[in-house]
Amino acid sequence: MKRILAPILMSVAILLASSSCTLKKGELRLLDMEIHQPERLLTNAQFWIRVNFEAGGNPEIRRACFFWYGDGPYCVNVDVKNVEYGSFAYFDVPLVPRYGRSVLQCYVEYLRDERIERSNAVTHSVNVHAPFER
Repeated sequence: MKRILAPILMSVAILLASSSCTLKKGELRLLDMEIHQPERLLTNAQFWIRVNFEAGGNPEIRRACFFWYGDGPYCVNVDVKNVEYGSFAYFDVPLVPRYGRSVLQCYVEYLRDERIERSNAVTHSVNVHAPFER
C-alpha cells in the first residue's frame, strides 16, 4: 500500500507546487474568459466579455486583443473603471461578434516596468446567431 501511495502523493505535491507559482511584480497572466449572456450573441450586436486574470501587483492593462478563429487581432482599449484587482481580478470589455461558430482568443497588452508587455492567450468557444435565427 505504501508503494502505491507514495508516488501518488509525490505527484500531487508536484502539481500543487507548479500550479501555485507566484507572479513577479507587475506580471499578468490571463486565466479564462466569460461571455455575458452567451445565448444572446447576435451578429453586429455588441456584447460584453469578462476576462479573469491574476497579477503581481496592479499592472496597467492598456488593450485587449481578440482573434476570431485566427482572424484579427481586433484590439479594444480597456477602460480603467472596468478593471477589478484583487483575489478575483477581472476586466470587462465590449466586443462586436462575427457570425457563426468560432473560437475566440484573447491576449492583453499591459504596462510593466515602463514597457508594454503581451500576456498569454486564453480561448473560448462562441456561437453567434444572425438576428433572424433566434
